[in-house]
Amino acid sequence: MAALKDQLIQNLIKEEQTPQNKIAVVGVDAVGMACAISILIKEFANELLLVDVIEDKLKGEKMDLQCGSLFLRIPKIFSGKDYSVTSNSKLVIITAGACQQEGESHLNLVQHNMNIFKFVFPNVKYSLNCKSLVFSNPVDILTYVAWKISDFPKNRVIGSGCHLDSAQFHYLMGERLGFHPLSCHYWVLGEHGDSSVPVRSGVNVAGVFLKNLHPELGTDANKEEWKECRYTLGDPK
Repeated sequence: MAALKDQLIQNLIKEEQTPQNKIAVVGVDAVGMACAISILIKEFANELLLVDVIEDKLKGEKMDLQCGSLFLRIPKIFSGKDYSVTSNSKLVIITAGACQQEGESHLNLVQHNMNIFKFVFPNVKYSLNCKSLVFSNPVDILTYVAWKISDFPKNRVIGSGCHLDSAQFHYLMGERLGFHPLSCHYWVLGEHGDSSVPVRSGVNVAGVFLKNLHPELGTDANKEEWKECRYTLGDPK
């Protein structure tokens, strides 16, 4: 007797076995799951893979996403500890690593997370043509480590850099000024973490540079005490 699926549907063409746009997320921590949910909502892939060493958490996160697939267009969500499930991925997102503790800098995580990367990246061999996006901290150092270990071309190993820092500043600027963050423009340069450099001279709202309106902004002479909002306007640059 034919399978129930075969009785319901008669395929006129052979089903595609290789996914057109497959994305793997390594690490199902808060950042990894935020990436996974964003991928699903934005419909960036037709197949999503989750990889982690903690099986119970991995299974739970996968089931949560699968149950929510009713509201999404990506029904294929898989998980596994074995990296072979990531084969033929177009993009491999790395969020695995130790979490930063209170009072700890990103640099304190280097050795531990480097050891994790030495295990992770040799296993990315299942997707030799993929691009890798690194979120693990310290992200700039680990992106370099990932490039060296993977032996991928440098344009295929990308770090998140100061993108998060800049996004945070956009939000805080909007809160302080009463504008939508999309209208606020501000850049944080350098290494993500304690040594990043907020460039106050570039702060503008819809192209209007604040330093031209208020030259004292961010200094001791400013009565609005913008200097106290370092994470809004940054140090004078």
